Amino acid sequence: MSPARPARAPEVSVLLPYRDAAETLGEALESTLADSSARIELLAVDDGSEDAGPALVAELARRDARVRPSRTGGVGIVGALEHARRQARAPLLARMDGDDVTLPGRFGAQRRALEANDRLGAVGARVEAFAEGGALGGGMRAYVAWQNGLEGARAHRDALFVEAPLCHPSTMIRADALEAVGGYRHGDFPEDYELWLRLDAGGWALDKVGERLVRWRHTAGRATFTDPRYRPDAMRDVKGPYLAERLRGEARPLAVWGAGRTGRRAMRAFEAHGLAAAKWVDIDPRKIGRTARGAPIVGREALTRDEFTLVAVGARGARDEVRRWLLGRGFVEGDDFLCVS
Repeated sequence: MSPARPARAPEVSVLLPYRDAAETLGEALESTLADSSARIELLAVDDGSEDAGPALVAELARRDARVRPSRTGGVGIVGALEHARRQARAPLLARMDGDDVTLPGRFGAQRRALEANDRLGAVGARVEAFAEGGALGGGMRAYVAWQNGLEGARAHRDALFVEAPLCHPSTMIRADALEAVGGYRHGDFPEDYELWLRLDAGGWALDKVGERLVRWRHTAGRATFTDPRYRPDAMRDVKGPYLAERLRGEARPLAVWGAGRTGRRAMRAFEAHGLAAAKWVDIDPRKIGRTARGAPIVGREALTRDEFTLVAVGARGARDEVRRWLLGRGFVEGDDFLCVS
């Protein structure tokens, strides 16, 4: 009998940490393995489960050699991701969670996008968000629509200081880019958003393929809703140093559009990193002529391209209205203004 030929090396290593996810884990695993658009290995990391999830993974591994089970004992999401990353054999790392669903063609489409642009550090996909046992809230629906609407690396970079422009479990990341910026990090911040900021600061682009290729499940206990690392002040704090770095060398004074609560809270966080408003812009006539944090509040007609503008407004739809106004007067997003929150 001739010796068995060695299995071909995987093109993509799928990192799937899980804990107590038995109810949804089977669907997540099966959908991942069913995507034949790239050669994958599936690194399923049990991070301290007390349910039937590990047994489910072990059974699947006996039937499918692409599944590589391991366990951490319960070190948290960052430790579990780093554990999987160190075991990965492929040059591309795809993320997956134990309660989401990969749709056919995802891995191939993302691999092709990364191979076509060697400056692309991570590529996501549009997602179909759905709620377990109920309807999605209006805020989440708006966020998913905003995220799905971002097209092209420039749009993702311009949107980076508003919110996370990529859904983490929908992404594929270049392994050498992740290594170059230090892997996943623990901290008082969401590990995915901090990684997108760090990749951008390291010169790597972010983008997404324009198809819905992941079903993103939301449950009442999801970390996005309950983990203190996702609270608004933690999000602002993690943005501050990266925004300051982005604006390093900007000779123009800083204008902040939004003298209300959103703008003032944002600037309190950013001032710790050397950013201060030289003027504030607002459309509320009751505010114009006053001062905020030591700088004058002016109407929008007083704003020129002689300042670099941060748009920090909180009312729903206001950010889009301000963007349209600025773009209609020749301001260039990224060059003359950025939206922040």
